[in-house]
Amino acid sequence: LEIWILSGKTMTQLLEAKRMTPGESFHTLALEPQQRETLHQRIATRFDAMIEQGFLDEVNTLRARGDLHPNLPAIRCVGYRQAWQYLDGAIDHPTMREQAIAATRQLAKRQLTWLRSLPTRHTIACDQTHYLDEVLRQARHYWQ
Repeated sequence: LEIWILSGKTMTQLLEAKRMTPGESFHTLALEPQQRETLHQRIATRFDAMIEQGFLDEVNTLRARGDLHPNLPAIRCVGYRQAWQYLDGAIDHPTMREQAIAATRQLAKRQLTWLRSLPTRHTIACDQTHYLDEVLRQARHYWQ
């Protein structure tokens, strides 16, 4: 509905209009850290920030709904699974944190593996100081 209100077109119409024709290409920018330890630190910092900002309260609110359970795909997601187990009393807080961060690292590794399978990607080291400048430079170059 939002798409139709904003564009005056259905989602199908927009997708059909955006299909690439033979010979058309796209430019893939992949933000990849050069240092794995930097990525691991960012993951841990982000998870700690989520906890400080009320992530466990959010999961507790979801649990209180009564219509959700640990076997649902949404609850099996990274972080939610571990928080649910913690709130169930199955694991303690340090274990919950450790397992959630480990699961996020595994997800990041799978994502990087997928990105590396794209042969025409342009890699930008997102753990470098001015990486956003490079993203903008690449985007401007592509759209000119």
